[in-house]
Amino acid sequence: MANYPVIVGAGQFTNHAQSLDGALEPLELMARAARSADEDAGGGLLAALDSLQVVNILGWPYPDAPGLLSERLGASPAQKVYTAVGGETPQRLVNETAEAIVRGETRLALIAGAEAMNSRRLARRADVHLPWPIRGNPEHVVGDTRPGFSDIEARHGTVAPVRVYPLFENAIRANAARTVDEHQAHLGRLCAAFTAVAAKNPYAWFPQERSPDELTEVNAGNRWVCFPYPKRMNAIMEVDQGAALIMTGSETARELGIPEEKWVYVRGCGQANDKWLVSDRVNYHTSPAIRAAISRALDQAGLTVDDIDMFDIYSCFPAAVQLGADALGISTDDPRGLTLTGGLPYFGGPGNNYVSHSIAAAVERLRAEPEKKALLTGLGWFSTKHSAGVYSSTPPTGKWVRTDPKEDQETIEVMESPSVVDAADGKATIETYTVAFGREGEPETGIVIGRLADGTRFWANTPSDTDLMLAMTREEFVGRDGTVAHDAATQRNIFTPR
Repeated sequence: MANYPVIVGAGQFTNHAQSLDGALEPLELMARAARSADEDAGGGLLAALDSLQVVNILGWPYPDAPGLLSERLGASPAQKVYTAVGGETPQRLVNETAEAIVRGETRLALIAGAEAMNSRRLARRADVHLPWPIRGNPEHVVGDTRPGFSDIEARHGTVAPVRVYPLFENAIRANAARTVDEHQAHLGRLCAAFTAVAAKNPYAWFPQERSPDELTEVNAGNRWVCFPYPKRMNAIMEVDQGAALIMTGSETARELGIPEEKWVYVRGCGQANDKWLVSDRVNYHTSPAIRAAISRALDQAGLTVDDIDMFDIYSCFPAAVQLGADALGISTDDPRGLTLTGGLPYFGGPGNNYVSHSIAAAVERLRAEPEKKALLTGLGWFSTKHSAGVYSSTPPTGKWVRTDPKEDQETIEVMESPSVVDAADGKATIETYTVAFGREGEPETGIVIGRLADGTRFWANTPSDTDLMLAMTREEFVGRDGTVAHDAATQRNIFTPR
């Protein structure tokens, strides 16, 4: 019989510490989640692990997280992995581990990750040194370690996700031909549906259902961060959350005596990168790589989107959800729902490890509803790296074969995109834009991606004009004409709308 890849154990742990007395380091969060996953599978598996893989930890990196976790769990795996940065990582690890299981290279694997950024925040506020192991950079990292932005992008203030995803969002709005007000209402409905799921999730950081108006209205508690996102539409990374998954093959699970009702099959998987730099994207309202990853996962599973009963679309910002829905060919109000957890702004965004939680949530749902199927996506950097997985409690038929991701990547890399100029001068048009705000609610920086008359793409900032930047939050500026000039002193381009 085929040894199909299955998840047999899933564990989550959310630590709602209100003071440093209850603070737990990421290593302990991972250990608790791993023990929970082991118990979920029936127990006794941790000592038998031959692969232990840790998702990159942003808030408190260890010199050897896999080694430390192995010691804490009493495990002696031959393979120990620590990954590069990327929110697509947990699903990518599942994809790669599934293939290794089918090939007979891995027998029993643990995938784990955690963040304790809320505890770090508490420590900073109290000016207290946390009594955790010394932080350090690991020597061996698996995955793509390239930075997610170029020098041009950095000079114009776009090195953080909170400033990049709004550029996608405004392009999505313009492509949909919605007014600013119409689109804000659309975002409010989308996000409100996510809060309703988070409100029922015992692991959620913010288990509170909110109305669309509560999410879109800008006020002291929901200030602008970067137009068009108020604070409540941004992923929240200051959480203390950990999750772990135990994977093996179906035949191995049978040998180990793990009941079949615990098995959740990895039916299909896919992964692809969009053109690495935001500067080089084909456009800012679609993602060819999400579409490729999803299509590959569905094809391997022998299913269509219509066969899927539940989704968890990566949700660091509303733009990511809409890019995923567009790639699936479904609407954002699809009755099946787009999240199993509540999403990164409401469930919580534990660094690179959110998708471990969404997979754990899918495992729980699919065990309870074994006739159903789930599709999940992961996303890294600026909608740059993508992964997808299809899961069910019913086994696949035929041979399990993962397609080499290089096949889809080659197709994406040859897609035509505009050339990018460093120093831009002349008449120009806004392709997309955003306005970044300070903590006191005042606009600080206007950011523009534009096109010169010959179609060349450029990055620019706007003049430091408060009235102009506020107007950019009230009127549609995508497609607005103007002029751009290069400032040699700052090495930045300045775009002035007409």
